[in-house]
Amino acid sequence: MAKRKNSVQKLIGFERFTKYGMRTDKCEYAFFIVEPTNISVMSQTSIDTKIFHLRMLLSIVPDLEVVAMDNCECFDSNKLYVRRRLNTERNESVRKLLQADFNFLDEIQLEMSSARQFLFCVRFRKEKEEQVFHRINEIAKQIRNQGFVARNMDKGDIKHMLALYFGSSITGENIEDIEGDSYFDEKEAFNEEKEITES
Repeated sequence: MAKRKNSVQKLIGFERFTKYGMRTDKCEYAFFIVEPTNISVMSQTSIDTKIFHLRMLLSIVPDLEVVAMDNCECFDSNKLYVRRRLNTERNESVRKLLQADFNFLDEIQLEMSSARQFLFCVRFRKEKEEQVFHRINEIAKQIRNQGFVARNMDKGDIKHMLALYFGSSITGENIEDIEGDSYFDEKEAFNEEKEITES
């Protein structure tokens, strides 16, 4: 008997989106997206104060985790591929095209080098929905009290984050909630159309 293939969701341990975040086979995650601060225009004293407030927040909420990630697609793997091709390609015309591709990717990456997003993450293991709600509100209050501007990420934000993390697309909010769901929608629409045509 042939084994059934695992879905992508099962392979990464993802179960479902929840009211406040997402649930995996280990726990529920809630994320807060933090509005970035341009430290290049801040004085050293202001930067030290910001660091102090972050330390205070992490001591007040010790189970809070910090996530720093790209806010756009990363071109490192593409650049690595082009560089390998450049090292092995003998045809000068093709080499020129490859170098132009590499320069273009490099230029895009430089333009997007400041496109980062910073998140606060908290895990819930066995808490009920009401407990999660109260805890998220407490954490949001502590984040504000320490001078950070952040909001709880909704489903669209989380989809975007996952798409960037897994390198699939920058339009992550268009990812289906349930893998293969669109197939059943299309099949249902086809069956309805067939019934109308036959009647």
